[in-house]
Amino acid sequence: MATYNKRGYKPKTKEEKEHVEEIESTTAEVFNTLDETASKTEDFVAKNQKYIFIIIGVVAVLVLGYLGYKEFIAKPKQVTAMNDMFQAQKYFDQAVNAVEKDSLFTLSLNGGEGKYGMIDIINEYSGTPTANLAHYYAGTAYLRLKDYKNAVKYLSDFESDDEILAPLAKGNIGDAFVQLNQPKDALEYYENAANLRDNEYTTPMYLYKAGAIALDLGDADKALTYFNKIKDMYPNSSEASSIEVFIGKAQVLAGK
Repeated sequence: MATYNKRGYKPKTKEEKEHVEEIESTTAEVFNTLDETASKTEDFVAKNQKYIFIIIGVVAVLVLGYLGYKEFIAKPKQVTAMNDMFQAQKYFDQAVNAVEKDSLFTLSLNGGEGKYGMIDIINEYSGTPTANLAHYYAGTAYLRLKDYKNAVKYLSDFESDDEILAPLAKGNIGDAFVQLNQPKDALEYYENAANLRDNEYTTPMYLYKAGAIALDLGDADKALTYFNKIKDMYPNSSEASSIEVFIGKAQVLAGK
């Protein structure tokens, strides 16, 4: 810093005096501007005080309203929804391991013994996490009942970040499109399911299904890519046990 900036220093030359005067002038302008801005702000607040308080009040009401809704309405509603879905989920779980699956899947969807089914949960508790999960159960139940259009409908409305359920929902939509004879749509959903998460269960399963559909569609190169990925990255998966056969078939069709 130059010597003439020190406290108590008196400029000696004409140039130093002019420079000091310039600095003092600039500083004064800055403080004047700040004073004017502060004054204008005070005037604005004074003139619009009523409206400012109204805005603050509205924001406060919205925040408190949201917190109140979450605490006193959303939470109890979610608990009630979970309790009401218990029997429908029980029917679904029983259907997975039962011989007579159709009747149990139907009960899971429509309810029984005076209890709600998955469709009731979706309609009665819309917007809750339980209703969202009910979309997965309903879509999967329709898939097992061979009602493929409703399977696509309900599974498409299911949203999840879960490691397993998220890709399973996409893959189940792919299965439904296979049965609806829409292989291109099926391939898209299998690819989506394979890429959605990276784990030893769903990823190789949907890579395999995507590869099989790609072969049927005549895209042997794409199929070979998926089959090789299973071989290289998921050698311990059940799909890897027979993947060499499919790699060979894809290589022949691809002319490699």
